[in-house]
Amino acid sequence: MTHHLVRHALTFIVDVGRLTIWLVLLVAIFGPLERLFALHPSKMWRKQSGVDLAWYFINSLLPAVVISMPLALLARVLSGINPGGFYSAVGTWPLWLRILLMLFVSDVGAYWGHRALHGPLLWRFHAIHHSAEHLDWLVNTRLHPIDMVVTRLSGLMPVYLLGLARSTGPHIDPTVAIVMIIGTLWTFFIHSNIRVRLGPLEWLVSSPVFHHWHHSNDLHRDQNFAFIFPVIDKIFGTAWLPKYWPPDYGIKKQVPSTLAGQFFDPFSNRMMPEREPAKESDK
Repeated sequence: MTHHLVRHALTFIVDVGRLTIWLVLLVAIFGPLERLFALHPSKMWRKQSGVDLAWYFINSLLPAVVISMPLALLARVLSGINPGGFYSAVGTWPLWLRILLMLFVSDVGAYWGHRALHGPLLWRFHAIHHSAEHLDWLVNTRLHPIDMVVTRLSGLMPVYLLGLARSTGPHIDPTVAIVMIIGTLWTFFIHSNIRVRLGPLEWLVSSPVFHHWHHSNDLHRDQNFAFIFPVIDKIFGTAWLPKYWPPDYGIKKQVPSTLAGQFFDPFSNRMMPEREPAKESDK
């Protein structure tokens, strides 16, 4: 019993250390960029920065434990299946092709998970993320764990179902790890307070302006659900990408400012299951 506790404690310490190193790298990347190319004037430390930092660690540890169980079960079920030799054929594809397909397939899955979070059942959890009235790279971490679990499972399950990732015992498929790192870094980028446009590439890969419109406090909140590939929104009729930036961000409903409030309030009646009507400032 003591041996297991020590082992889990050491694993936890290593994970926190790893996340701290990643945090330092993120600050080193986005800190200077948001100072040099700021879209909106801001301070490096704002009122909710401490809460968002706490979410950074929580959402890097807790959801991973939750989603590992259904993904492991799915991987085990699929491990003995090879429909028409399809899974075997996928395994022979070049690594770059599998990673590219995994990015796209996972983004399609995450798109639908993201749309579900905007529905009446899950909005109370996703509202925490949309409550930010100023966007920067750290807002990417302001997510309720339920929000994170829904998005991650929606993105990863199709990857396993299509045989793009396979079970490798207790360890995550290396290609899945690569895709998750790329996707995570990109979501930090599209939330960042950086005045940058990608020109004709903006319909190929998402940019800050594409995702900033998703955080606007108006009807466009229900557009631009994809995290990496805007063409997914194009296909499903939810794309919006004008030449100008949104005038404001956030939601009308008041969301608790404390970590405990943001975690527990979605489970109470104080957080309404249905969303407030968005304003029509850009209709």
